[in-house]
Amino acid sequence: MWKYNFLFLALLSFSIAGCGQSSTGKEPWTNADLLSPDTLAAWLRNPASSPHPVILDVGPAGVIPGARELGPAHEPEGMAHLKATLSQLPRNSLVVIYCGCCPFSKCPNVRPAFSLVKRMGFKQARLLDLPDNLKKDWIDKGYPIENP
Repeated sequence: MWKYNFLFLALLSFSIAGCGQSSTGKEPWTNADLLSPDTLAAWLRNPASSPHPVILDVGPAGVIPGARELGPAHEPEGMAHLKATLSQLPRNSLVVIYCGCCPFSKCPNVRPAFSLVKRMGFKQARLLDLPDNLKKDWIDKGYPIENP
């Protein structure tokens, strides 16, 4: 009987240890690095009183006003554009990265882009929190978009 109790306790301890782990531990950003869409939208709507972030589009979307479209960061050309752009900025710049092509969990662009921003020493780097996609989390909420 003690063998079964030992096995049960061993399995239980492994299960409990695994529950504390999350996929966010593998992400190059923390919750503090995420910027809510409503905050960025408020900054864009009232530029006189807001911080002035450098907004970098690292995906195919390109609709947020003032964003620099750099191309998909999962492609070498997009990463080269991102690195060249970042190299021209002071390291204390407020940099906001976004893609919005798909959910964060599947996005091929935000991880390499945000990792590069952090490696290059930007302390005020933020990732626009678009958990679903740009359409659902930005456009459908009526936040500012570029005029065609």
